Amino acid sequence: MKRLPGSVWMLGAVSFFNDVASEMLYPLLPIFITRVLGAPVAVLGLIDGIAEGSSAIFKVFFGRWSDRSGRRKPFVLAGYAASTVGKVLIALSRTWGLVFVARVCDRFGKGVRSGARDALLLDASTPTTRGLIFGFRQTLDSAGAVIGPLIALILLQVFADRIRTILFIAIIPSVIGVMLVGFIRDSSPRVARSVPAATNRAAIARLDLGSLPRELKIFLAVSGLFSLGNSSDSFLILRARSIGLSLSLVVLAYISYNLVYSLASTPAGLLADRFGPRRVYAVGVALYVAVYIGFTLNHSLRGVWILFIVYGFYIALTDSVSRALVASFVTDQSQAAGIFGLLQTVLSIGLVGASIIGGVLWTTIGSWATFAFASLCALAALVLFAVSELHPTRTT
Repeated sequence: MKRLPGSVWMLGAVSFFNDVASEMLYPLLPIFITRVLGAPVAVLGLIDGIAEGSSAIFKVFFGRWSDRSGRRKPFVLAGYAASTVGKVLIALSRTWGLVFVARVCDRFGKGVRSGARDALLLDASTPTTRGLIFGFRQTLDSAGAVIGPLIALILLQVFADRIRTILFIAIIPSVIGVMLVGFIRDSSPRVARSVPAATNRAAIARLDLGSLPRELKIFLAVSGLFSLGNSSDSFLILRARSIGLSLSLVVLAYISYNLVYSLASTPAGLLADRFGPRRVYAVGVALYVAVYIGFTLNHSLRGVWILFIVYGFYIALTDSVSRALVASFVTDQSQAAGIFGLLQTVLSIGLVGASIIGGVLWTTIGSWATFAFASLCALAALVLFAVSELHPTRTT
């Protein structure tokens, strides 16, 4: 494997510790919210949906702010710090209303840091290493998503399923991640030397859909349609629990998904560099359709384990690969954070609808309706993506 810059390793380490903390909480939150705090499933979807939506506009806003200022690190630091505050609030929650505030704070932090962090990765990459670098960071991020639930699983046994105690312990790795941001070197966005600085600043200020390449706009539409059905993983956890897995086995199934996600992310990035991110992404979306149809029809415990494992392959083939695909459209890296923020905003807006619709369908019709709706949206996105590939726009 090609040698990776130190900034990529450090960003990966920050992501690792942040995800250890987040994923100690995540598989427990649906049970904490619905069973400990007594909220209905529809409220769970509402919390996830509005929390994601609240971060949507911030991803573009702070991404463009980072571009205009020429700074990345302050936004990364502030973003991870806000997420840490959110974890503290979750641990202190006695009502689902405070969990809602905490989730908004956490997602706000993601909105602040996402564009700047991805721009730092792009600054460290070349056209032949984009998939590798984005995939490698995702590998470390997902490794945290394996270690976090494992720690939670051990702590469930130690503390006799006392979830709140685990929520407090999860704050520790989050604080470590924030501290590690201090060791990251900031970078100045690389801009075209032939274009005057004033012109670059003007271009950044007027970044909008009209100025984007046609292929990027099509991909944003595909991503938005796909995310409209890509409801919170909380529903997968609740579905596994309803089929008959114990709390510990639900966490273990979630760990298996994240383990596959972690192990497959770097190879997925290498595949994207070799065969093109479009093909790899399309395969990932197809796997998502298969998994959600599976959750619609499956009623066996063995099937749950298989579906979680395949789900890990889906996300490895789409998450970091989608960033590598968007990176191929960035012609002026002084606009990189804004463009990455735009992608995250589109995804977040879709996730708002997905989580709210998913929760309502689950409550009013049944769990199968949530997964069927997600399958249809993903299938429609895959068809749109395939049709757009039949008539590609050639860029020079």
